[in-house]
Amino acid sequence: MNEMVRDRQEVIERLKSAEGAIRALGVRRLALFGSFVRETASLESDVDVLVEFEPEQKTYDRFLDLSELLERLLGRRVEIVTTESLSPHLGTHILSEARDVIRAA
Repeated sequence: MNEMVRDRQEVIERLKSAEGAIRALGVRRLALFGSFVRETASLESDVDVLVEFEPEQKTYDRFLDLSELLERLLGRRVEIVTTESLSPHLGTHILSEARDVIRAA
């Protein structure tokens, strides 16, 4: 596992450095939201990630592989939310706060 990321810029840099590996898991779009976007993350904070998979690539195994990859890469727990799983109550807030790191091609 890598050293723990400390701020938003470090999260973005590490994610961009692994874009090829992330896309190889079928990820179309990856965005940050939560405490790292708001720059209120503490040492205990996880990294909140919104993910959209390519339709034919979305499998449970790829979801787990992505989670493991991101946790190793960032040195923190990662909470992954897919665009399809957004709740009506929090979805609007998450979408308004989300900052794209890897965009759909």
